Amino acid sequence: MISGARVALVHDWLTGMRGGERCLEVLCELFPDAPLFTLVHVPGSVSPVIERRRIITSFIQRLPPATAEYRSEASLGLKRYYLPAFPLAIQRLDLRGYDLVLSMSHCVAKGAPVAPGALHLCYCFSPMRYLWDMYGEYVGRRRGMVRLLAGPVAKRLRSWDRRTNGVHEFVAISNYIAERIRRIYDRSAEVIYPPVDVSRFEIADATDDYYLVVSALIPYKRIDLAVEAATRLDRRLVVVGTGPEESRLRALAGPSVTFLGYRSDTEVAELYRRCRALVFPVVEDFGIAPLEAAAAGRPTIALRKGGAVETMVGLDDGDRPPTALFFTEQSVDALVDAMLRFERARDRFDPKALRARAEQFDRPIFKQRLREWIERRWREHQTRRAC
Repeated sequence: MISGARVALVHDWLTGMRGGERCLEVLCELFPDAPLFTLVHVPGSVSPVIERRRIITSFIQRLPPATAEYRSEASLGLKRYYLPAFPLAIQRLDLRGYDLVLSMSHCVAKGAPVAPGALHLCYCFSPMRYLWDMYGEYVGRRRGMVRLLAGPVAKRLRSWDRRTNGVHEFVAISNYIAERIRRIYDRSAEVIYPPVDVSRFEIADATDDYYLVVSALIPYKRIDLAVEAATRLDRRLVVVGTGPEESRLRALAGPSVTFLGYRSDTEVAELYRRCRALVFPVVEDFGIAPLEAAAAGRPTIALRKGGAVETMVGLDDGDRPPTALFFTEQSVDALVDAMLRFERARDRFDPKALRARAEQFDRPIFKQRLREWIERRWREHQTRRAC
């Protein structure tokens, strides 16, 4: 793909298969021989495509708590213990000798060092949420010394994060994130939407009567709104995912809400295809879950903010077939109203049209666009060096 160049990949951490790791998997397919640099790797936590390459970790890998402890909400544990050390850890990775560095970053991977004359391209999921737009939500529930120290630590990390001179070009996962990159980093970014693997999903002949949430159970996801709305309406809600919010959410839930914890890709695909609709009350950077639901022929009840606005077509948004019913206020009352409106209008959603929308974001399309972007930037880099 890039003839004659030594290529290195960089990812923040490898602790599970989420949306970022599904993007990384495609990058690994494009560069099957490139080593992968990361802060921490939990063996067996990511797909075979990622696992079978040479993975180089930072000194964080050797620090307590033991890797086994990371298996439960690993990324949250990493941030809790070692976030202040992340910049140093990423900058100590040895990337000398590589001509092209490709980072996928939502934390510090963009800060990986590159050799003089090398090209660094960053696929940015987001500037660090817990330092910028969502700082209050991440720190607000902390107490004691942790909360007292959070301010000075965050100030230092923000100063480091603003420095992006090591990245030659950014590409963002959505226009929403491209605007955040412009505002925080004062850098422009093209947009290449992440992939949904449409082939994983099928349309069901008939559906069941439950609503579905597929999400990490962490504060900013606002799963509490879905739990409380379903409890108030006495509607079945199935929640797939784990996280530190689980005990609080269980306390809020009535008997109509079921928590399934972690489920395999196959189980999740089946839950999508049989649900009434996905409930998506979060301001998300992109949001893969609504597209996964669409691939299974199921609509989404979504907050009209963030990445969902770019991927979903609202019930009354012009002449295109709808894929979502939007609500505008992040509150239980607004979600209750949206669920009732959905039940009156559910026949207006065509499963085949929903799947056709998801196919516009299919994995092969992402792979082609990512390849073309990298090749174009590499050619431009080579031209500049020749002048």
